[in-house]
Amino acid sequence: MNAPPRQILLALLGGSAALVVVHALGRFAFTPLLPHFLADGLFDLQQASRLATWNYVGYLLGALLALALHSPARLHPGLILALLSNALLTLAQCFASDYALLLLLRLANGISNGVVFVLAPALVLEWLASRQRAGLSGLVYLGFAAGLLLSNGLANWPAESLAGPRRWLPMAALAVPLALLGAWLLARLRLSPRQTDSAGNGATPATSLFDRASTPLFLAYAGAGLGYILPMTFLPTLAREQLPAGDPLLEGAWRWTAIACLLSIPLWNHLGTRLGDRRALLASYALQALGAAAPLLWPGATGVLLCAVLVGGTFVGSVLLTQRLARSLQPHQGPRLSAALIALYGGAQLLGPWLAGLWVAQGGSLTQSFALGAGALLWALAWTWLIPIRTPHKEIQQCPT
Repeated sequence: MNAPPRQILLALLGGSAALVVVHALGRFAFTPLLPHFLADGLFDLQQASRLATWNYVGYLLGALLALALHSPARLHPGLILALLSNALLTLAQCFASDYALLLLLRLANGISNGVVFVLAPALVLEWLASRQRAGLSGLVYLGFAAGLLLSNGLANWPAESLAGPRRWLPMAALAVPLALLGAWLLARLRLSPRQTDSAGNGATPATSLFDRASTPLFLAYAGAGLGYILPMTFLPTLAREQLPAGDPLLEGAWRWTAIACLLSIPLWNHLGTRLGDRRALLASYALQALGAAAPLLWPGATGVLLCAVLVGGTFVGSVLLTQRLARSLQPHQGPRLSAALIALYGGAQLLGPWLAGLWVAQGGSLTQSFALGAGALLWALAWTWLIPIRTPHKEIQQCPT
């Protein structure tokens, strides 16, 4: 079945809008907002680590919940409810000055985020596959990357006129209409009965998710989840620890991260096609590990900028390449495999802020905690090396993530 370019564009727009709402505005906007919250005295760095950890616990729970929502009767209502709820939770944070309430809101934000981050790309990309356009699969993440760039501006441009929880207002003002747009567009996408059965109808899969080929991939992805989350949570805060007042990277570090992310998505999609997803994934983890270690190796502006560019320019590529590589190893597993990988990724990444908070509580510095991220990414690199080379990339295009 073919589809006009306009339908394809609207499908990608729906998925991208959903990811902007839940992942760029609902989740990662916390990163550029964090230095302002600390300066306002809304909470301290150790409390911020707990907020991030609760959000990541929610993300893990949401990814697991998505496993139960893959059936035809549940996919659309579950996805749309989670998307609209996420936008309303972002709005509610504008009025949450009580720390205990904020913890609960960040937990709920993570749950709805996890559901949407699994189901929205799965729906869009299965729809594209049925129309022989699976090669466009990576483009659904461009909205998230653009949203990171936008969240930096929404956090810093009105910084002088807002304070405390009101700093969430610009995020909420954009998240609510985008959620309505995304929900409307995603509700229009319908899969054939054959596709929805393969997407998960509650039947027991023919094989286990874990075998000699896929187990190294899962172990590598656990390292990736732990490795990338420290820079993606604390980079602007680390910049304030290392850089003098007035340095442009105090507000610009997150902007460079977002720009690198936006430009890298088509690059990694192309490199995976050209070199093979496994080889491209090895390169991605090597650069990402160097980026996480950069603030330790070159403290100051050089390390902060390298961390922003190298981590920002690789972490989404690692997600795309891992999802495609997984389907080359087990092409029959469909979105069930995607949900399992995302759940593992979410489980691993919640350890990062928690461990960083423990380290800071013991008198360590935030910069030193980045060594954990670099080590986890080297772990990912080593396990990726052990993944066997199997199915040509051509087969992967039939079963996108």
